[in-house]
Amino acid sequence: MPGATKRELSMGDFIIRSGDMLKVTIAPPAIVPMLIPPVPMVGTGTTVLAAGPPICLMGDQIPPELRGPMPYTAPPFVTPGEGTLQLVLMPNNWTIKTLNGKVILLKGATFEAIFNVSDPAIEPSIPPVPDPLLVKMGTAQYITTNMTVMAG
Repeated sequence: MPGATKRELSMGDFIIRSGDMLKVTIAPPAIVPMLIPPVPMVGTGTTVLAAGPPICLMGDQIPPELRGPMPYTAPPFVTPGEGTLQLVLMPNNWTIKTLNGKVILLKGATFEAIFNVSDPAIEPSIPPVPDPLLVKMGTAQYITTNMTVMAG
């Protein structure tokens, strides 16, 4: 792999690339419809290809359609609110920097997902009651079809 360090060529995990998926599971009762199906990754690493598609670099860890506010509910708070996704990758989800200074995303292990509420969902009672839990915890994982190109 051009620009890779010796460590990255020795052992590691499968490289995440465009078209691979991010699967996020937020703990019930929170429901974030945009996070229910796996979402395709979009890689910006165009100088190194992993058997075709561009690879995903640090900064690509959240697909573009999940980077903004997303609606959610958390029964009994059924009037939708909004929040944003934050991922806490583990060290086995990325490489050390390559010679060109980029960090490559790897399949690695399951990692932490946090849904940060910016506008609470509401329980439609009299008076209306906002969701008091402004942080929703969950897990995330990368799903790859790349079974040939690895880095570490």
